[in-house]
Amino acid sequence: MTAHLSETLTLLLIEDDDGDAFLVEELLNEADAPPKILRARSLQEAKAKLTPQIQCVLVDLSLPDATRLEALEEVLALAPHAAVLVLTGLRDAHVGVAAVQAGAQDYLVKGDIDARLLARAIRYSMERKRADLAQLRLVEAELTAKENSRLQSALLPGPLLDTRAIEHVTRYLPGSGGTLAGDFFDTVQTPDGSVHVVIGDVCGHGPDEAALGVALRIAWRTLVLAGQTGDTLLRTLDALLRAERQAPEIFTTLCMATITADLRSARMRVVGHPPPVLVRDGAIQVVDGTPSGPPLGIFADAEWPVIDVPLGEDWSMMLYTDGLIEATVGERDELLGVDGLLDLVREHGTIDLDRLITGVGKLSDDLAVVLVRRRRS
Repeated sequence: MTAHLSETLTLLLIEDDDGDAFLVEELLNEADAPPKILRARSLQEAKAKLTPQIQCVLVDLSLPDATRLEALEEVLALAPHAAVLVLTGLRDAHVGVAAVQAGAQDYLVKGDIDARLLARAIRYSMERKRADLAQLRLVEAELTAKENSRLQSALLPGPLLDTRAIEHVTRYLPGSGGTLAGDFFDTVQTPDGSVHVVIGDVCGHGPDEAALGVALRIAWRTLVLAGQTGDTLLRTLDALLRAERQAPEIFTTLCMATITADLRSARMRVVGHPPPVLVRDGAIQVVDGTPSGPPLGIFADAEWPVIDVPLGEDWSMMLYTDGLIEATVGERDELLGVDGLLDLVREHGTIDLDRLITGVGKLSDDLAVVLVRRRRS
């Protein structure tokens, strides 16, 4: 009966005995779709041939430069992507079982195989390997999702607010790639009644940038609660960034505001960050004089002058990361930009985060927004 292999595959046969190798090759050539067979006579020779193109490996357990499970362990380490079957002349079931326990998909005794058995063993081993790899990817995806969830929770904490006089709303959306990035925000009220808000963006995407964002956000909250809100805070964050970043080109933009206890004014430092949007007594504008200095991590002697912002009695203030203004809008996918953002707010007549985010179009980067608004009595 003709052997069946459901696909044409590339196979590496690691066998030092020419007679045994000839037998295996002849049996495989009887398949409907004979595989492309590469031959290696030793483990050392096999190492050069174990490329990603190899889908299946048949390995003898008695090679001139490796014996028993040593050869199998080397092959498994060199070709984690391939299905591996053990060929042995030893009529010892314990060896075969040990080979499977060590990671082989199957084992075959040379004297017992025929074309049909060999083809079926290869086919089943390939399917088992696919299932193993799929399960591994699923587990990795689940672990990544859990880690991302933990990082996101640390990047986007709940506010520490004692006052009911301020409405506090936040939104976060991942970019189109769905990759975790370093956007972060936080809000803390200190014992003197001041409300401190920060939003920041570590350049780049991925878990390293997100972890750096977590470190900066926690450091910011710690320093604010310790009474540091000015130059000392920023220089400490700058030093932390330089110490923890993975590459010297990594920088961070941020905007932080301290709203006075009477809620009538704010002091801001806009560190290379997009300008906040301010709705004050019905007038919609961005905060003037921004940015007040460069991003963290670029200039060792940077300074960030304070921007004093009168708020008055009726106001809303929105801090956001550049994912909001870098969203594309319209048929020509033009960037929204700061002017486009102001136009949307004017069109709505107020800062409605859900309507705003719905109207910005396609995101190319993560988007984080913090809205603080004085509640009307």
